[in-house]
Amino acid sequence: MALSRRRFLTQTARLAAGAALSAPYVVPGSVFGADAPSNRVTIGMIGVGRQAFFANLPPFLHFEDTQVVAVCDVDSRRLDKAKQETEKFYAGKNASGTFKGCSTFRDFRELLARPDIDAVMISTPDHWHVPMALAAARAGKDIALEKPITMSIDEGRLLSDTVRRYGRVFRTDSEVRSQWFFHRAAELVRNGRIGKLHTIRTGVPRDTFTAPAAAELPVPEELDYDMWLGPAAKAPYTENRVHPRQSYERPGWMRVRDYCDGMICNWGTHLNDIAQWGNNTERTGPVEIEAHGTYPPFDGLWNVVFDFEAWYRFANGVQMYYTMSRPYVRFEGDQGWVEADWSKNTLAAQPESLLKEQIGSGGIHFPLKTEKRDFIDCIKTRGRTLADAEVGHRTTSLCHLAHISIQLGGQRLKWDPDKEVFADNEFANRLTKRSALRAPWTL
Repeated sequence: MALSRRRFLTQTARLAAGAALSAPYVVPGSVFGADAPSNRVTIGMIGVGRQAFFANLPPFLHFEDTQVVAVCDVDSRRLDKAKQETEKFYAGKNASGTFKGCSTFRDFRELLARPDIDAVMISTPDHWHVPMALAAARAGKDIALEKPITMSIDEGRLLSDTVRRYGRVFRTDSEVRSQWFFHRAAELVRNGRIGKLHTIRTGVPRDTFTAPAAAELPVPEELDYDMWLGPAAKAPYTENRVHPRQSYERPGWMRVRDYCDGMICNWGTHLNDIAQWGNNTERTGPVEIEAHGTYPPFDGLWNVVFDFEAWYRFANGVQMYYTMSRPYVRFEGDQGWVEADWSKNTLAAQPESLLKEQIGSGGIHFPLKTEKRDFIDCIKTRGRTLADAEVGHRTTSLCHLAHISIQLGGQRLKWDPDKEVFADNEFANRLTKRSALRAPWTL
């Protein structure tokens, strides 16, 4: 599955030539600029499983200034359903009641070779995030990438640097900065309404967890399993390793470390993003970490950490406690505290008068818009999104740092957020890189 950069470019050129002849051509909005008669941003969906179907595809269908022109998946059932839903939606907006114009691909590289696609939404298993995003950046596409955007710290540095080098708009696809209670909490803290911040507490929900044996099954005819594995190690197929064939329920790959690190990074990149935002450390990181966690038995298929607690110290003196408990973020200062609770959609504070605080025109204000709207707006202006690649990398790294400490038996680790290395700990530094179990996908 490895692919050299030269070979990739050669294949891309050939695919682009073929696409120009065979695909329904939609001229990218970037060709015309703001005054285009039809200034729509054209979108290619890479991965159309559970998350894409319920959360990522609908907004791009409903926006008046976007058009989904292609979908890609290694599962032909999901691919066909995404095409049907897309064409059904656009048909409902046409006077004729019909629409044909959504292309399908089994290989993401063929979609990236389409010259008429402005941007991609990547909604695949986590182990595919960085390889696909790197290829998209090099192909000249703007990128919305599901969180957690990486599976290692060195991947995150490579991704952020590559996106910057190619001048692409990037949005870490997490909706938390768009939820009013998290948004309001961050603004109150950044404007000093709780006084000097000294402690942050964050949590994520517990996953329903069992560890079934990995009984090998025949690969379903609709699934390109070799492509699904991609950069991961070869492994026998079983439904609990991939995703349910007949439903869009929570997939098993989210509990297998070859493809995902579990809740510590999955939901952690939601809640810890708000912690970083409020602490004004979204482009750096902590200087000290200690974490403890529990893994399931080694003989099971599902092997991500299922219980943990972590502690961080930042250079500004703020301490942070991150646990598997409930999805919330709490900021504590010397004049009060604010707490945003995801499950309740609420914001609490002490003193309660903080909830009515007005932040004047001279204060710090963050735009309040959905993550998809933020992405599309920045494609048009070529501006920086609220959670670009560097922000996504730093938040994901915060989760990886805790996981590294857990893997080293709860060692307290010194971290240099500028150089992104551990001080005098070679074993910890090895864990910032892709595991030997995860073969590299090279471009």
